[in-house]
Amino acid sequence: MATNDSHKPDIDPLTGVETTGHSWDGIKELENPLPKWWSITYLITIAIAAVYLWLYPSFPIGKDSLDGSLGYTERQAVAARIEEAKAAQSVYVDQIASASLQDVAANAELVSFAARGGQAAFNTNCAGCHAVGGGGLPGGYPVLADDDWLWGGDLEAIYATIQYGVRSDHDEARYSEMPAFGADDLLTSDEINQLAAYVLSLSEGGADPTSEAGVLYADNCASCHGEQGEGATDLGAPNLRDFVWLYGGELEQVAGQIVQPKHGVMPAFVARIDDPTIRMLALYVHGLGGGQ
Repeated sequence: MATNDSHKPDIDPLTGVETTGHSWDGIKELENPLPKWWSITYLITIAIAAVYLWLYPSFPIGKDSLDGSLGYTERQAVAARIEEAKAAQSVYVDQIASASLQDVAANAELVSFAARGGQAAFNTNCAGCHAVGGGGLPGGYPVLADDDWLWGGDLEAIYATIQYGVRSDHDEARYSEMPAFGADDLLTSDEINQLAAYVLSLSEGGADPTSEAGVLYADNCASCHGEQGEGATDLGAPNLRDFVWLYGGELEQVAGQIVQPKHGVMPAFVARIDDPTIRMLALYVHGLGGGQ
C-alpha cells in the first residue's frame, strides 16, 4: 500500500531546519524563529508608540487631530520661543524705535544689532529685486551698495523710500515720471538719437552745451537732470554723468529710454513690516557702502 508524504515536513539537509515551503530559484526559506532580543525590542517600540500617542497629538481626525493628554503642540512651542527671543531683543528694539536714526547710527552696539536685523529683513523683503548684499539686478533694480541714489542716500531719505516706496499706491510714495519723447511725438527720431549721444557724452566728456544736441538737452532734460546732468534726488532724476545706468548705458538703450521710458515700482513697506524693522533696514542699506 502506498503512503501519502504530502504533509511530511521538508527538512533542509545542510542545517536540519524545517523549511517554510517557499522557494525562489531553488533557494528555500528556513523556518527559523526570530531572535528573542528582536522580539522584545519590537514589543518595547510598540509600547513606546502607544505611550506617545496617549501623551502627544497624533492621528488626524478631519481638520483636527487627537490632542494628547499633555495638550502640547509644536506651534505653541515655537510661538513661546519667538516671544522669548522678542523679549531678549526688546532692549535694543525699543531704543531703535525711540531714538533718531542719527543717534542710533552713533551707537556702535545698536548699529551692530540693527545690521543683523536689517540684513534678515532685507533678505526676506528686498533681495528678490536688489539681490543679496544690495548688488542690484539688470533691468531696473538699482544697486544699493554704491553711492548713486535716485531719491537720496542719507538715513532719512532711505528710511522714507522704504516706508512709502516708489510709484507705489501709498499717498506719500516717491513719484516721478519721465515723458515719452518718442512715443508721444515730442521729439523726432533724429533728435532722440542726437540727445542720446549727448547724454552719453556727459559722462564720457566732450559734451558741448552750445551744440544742437546741447540745446535739445537744455530744452527737454535740464529742468530735471540738471544743466550738467548731475541729477536731482528731490525729483528722483538720475545722475547722467556717473557711468551708472539703470536700464543700460549703450546708445540704443539710452535712446530707448528717451523714446518710451521705463518706470520701476517699489512697494511701500510701511503697512507690511513694523517701524523698528524699517529703521533697521534703513541702517543696513546705509551701511552697505554707499550711504551718504
